[in-house]
Amino acid sequence: MADTDPAGPVLDRDEVDRALARLGAEHEAIETSLLALQDHAGRRLLEGAQLTGLTAERWKATEASITLLWTCFDAYTDALRTARDIRSRRRWSSREDLAELTELLRGEPVTLAGGATAAVGATAPHGGHPNRLSERYSLAALVDQMNELYATSLDMVVAADAVWSALPARIDLLAAELQRTSRLAHSVGVRPGEHPAGDDLERITRTLTKLREQVVSDPLAFWKPAEGSSAPGGGRPDTTVYDREARALEDVRREIDAVLTVRQDAEKRIVRLRDVLSRADRTLAEARTARGEVLAKIAATEVPVVSGPPTALQEQLSTAAEYRRHAQWHRLSPLLESLEQKAEDELLRARESLTAVTAPLAVRAELRGRLDAYKAKVARHGLAEDPLLVERYEKARRMLWSAPCDLRAAERAVLRYQQAASEQLGTAPRVPGQSGPDDRRGPGA
Repeated sequence: MADTDPAGPVLDRDEVDRALARLGAEHEAIETSLLALQDHAGRRLLEGAQLTGLTAERWKATEASITLLWTCFDAYTDALRTARDIRSRRRWSSREDLAELTELLRGEPVTLAGGATAAVGATAPHGGHPNRLSERYSLAALVDQMNELYATSLDMVVAADAVWSALPARIDLLAAELQRTSRLAHSVGVRPGEHPAGDDLERITRTLTKLREQVVSDPLAFWKPAEGSSAPGGGRPDTTVYDREARALEDVRREIDAVLTVRQDAEKRIVRLRDVLSRADRTLAEARTARGEVLAKIAATEVPVVSGPPTALQEQLSTAAEYRRHAQWHRLSPLLESLEQKAEDELLRARESLTAVTAPLAVRAELRGRLDAYKAKVARHGLAEDPLLVERYEKARRMLWSAPCDLRAAERAVLRYQQAASEQLGTAPRVPGQSGPDDRRGPGA
């Protein structure tokens, strides 16, 4: 120790005692921290894990740091024990004892192999070169070295432990939910290659399996250090991939819920579709019957042709029933939506066909009503026996009540009767196409 001069004068007994007390407190604190690091769950997991990637690289350096940390601590313990032994020789230490203690407490009494510090990138004291065979340390420098090694080691251990504590459990919960969703999807026919949601479930399964393997073997790859934080373990687990897959699974669950809704309402919707199409068929059948009646009763008019029931809709309805029997709900859902709109359109078309076909009968009925209305008016005015009116009435009536009825000729006959009646009554003739007379106030009106 004679080749190292302690900085400053020789310490007196009180200064030595205070220094030993401070060093003893530091020794106790460091030992407590080292034992806590030794027992840390994250460190035990790292020791037994099959590590890869960044974590394997960092753990190799951290293991060397922890080994060096214990080496430094042992050297520190030996130096402190030596100092305590010297101080305990005498109650009142001699000048030689105080000089030796001063060199221990203020000098550089600890020598470490340079290769050990270089292996972990530890800082050599006084800017020494890390490739030297050995480095000498003061107790204060040794404490700084241990603090640095402890902080970097703890940071790595805490980060890995935080990722392992957060992500694998969450991934397992999401995987369990994924399995339940997959079983439900399979029950309603949502399968890979048949439905996009089935493909999504398969992709999510592969991603979660790979993610869990990566998290277990390389947790530091999923760690985000806190910016500007120097505290060990400052940061948080990176859950970007997990969050993305959780959102994707939620989207699939909503799709499955939609398919389940179709399964619950499918029977009612199919029954309702059958009813709508049946009404459309009955209406078309009525239109075809009416067309035959019109062709038999009305002449000199064009009657539109009535098409038959759409076989394509019936085939699609049969397909929908087949999908329901085989629980292919994902295919049934869009088919029902399309069929419901087409069925309503078909019913509307059938009703329009019936209206178009029966239009000539409606015209004949309107002419009959107009003729009878003018006859009643003429009778109220005492002109029922007028020969001209009787002749024109009978001619119009024969046309309207005979089959087939020529609507154009009948309409002209009704108009002539209307004109004759108006002349006899002294009123203006009604414009063709208007309804029957509305003057019911008598001759003096």
